[in-house]
Amino acid sequence: MEYLVHKGAALKRCQLHITGIVQGVGFRPFVYRYALECQLTGTVLNNAKGVTIELQGTEENLTQFITTLNTTPPPLARIDNIIQTPLPILLSETTFEIIKSDSHEDDDPSSPIGAQVAVSADKSTCQDCLNDMHNPDDRHFGYAFTNCTNCGPRYTIINALPYDRHNTAMADFDMCPECAKAYQNPLDRRYHAQPVSCPVCGPRLSLKTPQGEYIIPNTSNFSAPELSTDLAILTAAADRLHQGQILAIKGLGGFHLICDARSDNAVNTLRLRKQRQAKPLAVMMADIQMAQHYVTGTDAEWQVLSSQEHPIVLMSSRAEHDLSLAVAPNLNKLGVFLPYTPLHHLLLGLFKGPLVATSANLSGEPIITDCDELIHHLSHVVDAIVDHNRPIINGCDDSVVQVIQPNMDLPAEVQVLRLARGYAPLSFPLDTPLTQSILAVGAQQKNAIALGFGNNVFLSPHIGDLFSVSAEHYFERTLATFARLYHFAPNLIVRDKHPDYAPSRWAEMHSNSNVELSDTSQCLTVQHHHAHVLSVMAVNQYRDPVLGFSFDGTGLGDDGSLWGGEVLLTTLDKAQRLAHFEPIALLGGEQAIKQPVRLLLALLFEQMSLDAVIALNLPIICSMSPNTLTNLYKIWQNGSALKSSSVGRLFDALACALGLIETTQFEGQAGMAIEAAANRADALALEAIKLNLPLDVDQWRSSEMFKLIVKLMTEKPLTDNRRDAIARAFLHTLGDVICDYAAQYKHLPTVLCGGVFQNKYLIEYCLSKLSAQGNKVLSSKQIPINDGGIALGQLWYGMHRN
Repeated sequence: MEYLVHKGAALKRCQLHITGIVQGVGFRPFVYRYALECQLTGTVLNNAKGVTIELQGTEENLTQFITTLNTTPPPLARIDNIIQTPLPILLSETTFEIIKSDSHEDDDPSSPIGAQVAVSADKSTCQDCLNDMHNPDDRHFGYAFTNCTNCGPRYTIINALPYDRHNTAMADFDMCPECAKAYQNPLDRRYHAQPVSCPVCGPRLSLKTPQGEYIIPNTSNFSAPELSTDLAILTAAADRLHQGQILAIKGLGGFHLICDARSDNAVNTLRLRKQRQAKPLAVMMADIQMAQHYVTGTDAEWQVLSSQEHPIVLMSSRAEHDLSLAVAPNLNKLGVFLPYTPLHHLLLGLFKGPLVATSANLSGEPIITDCDELIHHLSHVVDAIVDHNRPIINGCDDSVVQVIQPNMDLPAEVQVLRLARGYAPLSFPLDTPLTQSILAVGAQQKNAIALGFGNNVFLSPHIGDLFSVSAEHYFERTLATFARLYHFAPNLIVRDKHPDYAPSRWAEMHSNSNVELSDTSQCLTVQHHHAHVLSVMAVNQYRDPVLGFSFDGTGLGDDGSLWGGEVLLTTLDKAQRLAHFEPIALLGGEQAIKQPVRLLLALLFEQMSLDAVIALNLPIICSMSPNTLTNLYKIWQNGSALKSSSVGRLFDALACALGLIETTQFEGQAGMAIEAAANRADALALEAIKLNLPLDVDQWRSSEMFKLIVKLMTEKPLTDNRRDAIARAFLHTLGDVICDYAAQYKHLPTVLCGGVFQNKYLIEYCLSKLSAQGNKVLSSKQIPINDGGIALGQLWYGMHRN
């Protein structure tokens, strides 16, 4: 490094190139303030590659600056890498400046490196902005879009990198003099906060009919009396909610459908109009104190609920509360979350009660982000619309999590069930750079995509189930967003082995997409359950063999059958199937999933004759006509039905047998019902029931277990307590076979993955027992262990293929 003696001190000059989450998080003003403290001169700027800093000063001050930057960066920042390069001294330089962002690429945009900056996830409103909103003397009083460098939208408003106002949804909002002054002052917390605005110059609310006609318009001629328009609109919205109306409200990443969570009429009307019969609804609480009236939790759960991500957290509901029972029918959990935008804070403050807040979409469709689309699809659902004029460039649903803590000796972990607002886009640096750019297109359900290039891995926010044209378009829009942001042209695409999945079809027909691909682009396939295990390996950057338990609803196996209950000796390039659950006939194919009595019958037919099954007098079987039973038995006998080793289907069959469900109304319904029953059994200290699940060579004979279950159900009256005890015994039995098998492989880390392990009771039981017997378990961290993590596993597979 060049240096010279200047005014009695040895000066040095260097350039720092920094990558990670370093834009939109107050990084440049932090650098500016600390450079002044350290008596350094130079510059700092953003570009699509990250942040570039030039520094000049004494060696001692430079070292102090770099050490502090590494160890205590801004709260929302994450530094992945710092490259330091010596520079010639500039004797004429006397100040430190923040210079205009550089949008020009020094490198070839088609190179595999691409942009190096990680787009930050959206962040909930900080306390300083809340104080401004509630201060009558502040110009942001009652303003529904108050934000600063430490909070507010990021991913949902960005159109291109670097993250500057003209590249965001705020491009058309000219700042007023007061906002411009704050925006240009490096010592102001709103310095270069790209969404910065106020009632004079920023986005505004409007209240509309379901057909889009203005009830209270978005005013454009601003004057003092009109500065309270947002509060007037939200006051009118709160009044309508008190009357039992259903409203659509445009938030950060899309519209919510909201109603009074205490009103049976409002909640049931919402369910009827949206045709969402039983799936639980999330509830937004004004604050922690309100939430404590409705749910109980550990210290860790309360911390996650109030964290800056503000996710929906699944927590135990109180025995007595005034919420409508229709919010979460027959469940002992509630999904609760806190307001995360100024708009939500203001509305909850006016309404003074809990609100159902569920994504505005058609069943199975992506979240709606545009008012015209909402009117087209959901005008029959809502009584009014609270809209605003800041575009949502990238849709993003609410994150859903639960806190896993098997016992007080083990640390609490956040298990992400839906990776979205607050957490996504998720990125992490690689310890070894990639030699090519890779795109992984994910699974059919709970889809997300993953990108790898340079030293970076990115996992997109939750896209959803790809069973409709609009969902597939949303998938392609998300691909296009990441390709645009990161100048990304993959050399390799990785997909699921199932050829009929929408992402698989896209991967094979990628020349018709909006994503620019490399001329040398190739496509690899990886088996679904192998990818599940690899996703957990990836987030831990683990490359050695593991013992993976991959339990879910379904996935195409290596032998062409449907898998879902697999024990896999997993390496980076292959997964050896060591053991699995007995394949069971899906009588009627897809109908067996919707009508789980067909699954129950298939299990019983493996052990009993048709007459013996009828003689059981199980209510769910007795409700079927003799002709239907006979026909299903013939289908089972002739072996024409598809078979599946899925553990998820066992949950369906058990919930049906116990009378907890009759038909499957939403994915995971059976698992939720069984978990609730098991928790009741624990709370009441019910008798311990033992089940047997024999391992026959490499197969667990689940049909033998179900034969025992129906015997337990029929040998004594099936009271509620006995039903709950059987549900708990089922979970304990699954946990025991997992842990007993893992005990044979203590030399390998254990991975628990697949949607079945979203069952909190089951995974906590397994983790507690595995820890006690000395098995090391790899954590899924922030990666969903359901299909939302599949893309990351696919990416890890592609990264390690020669």
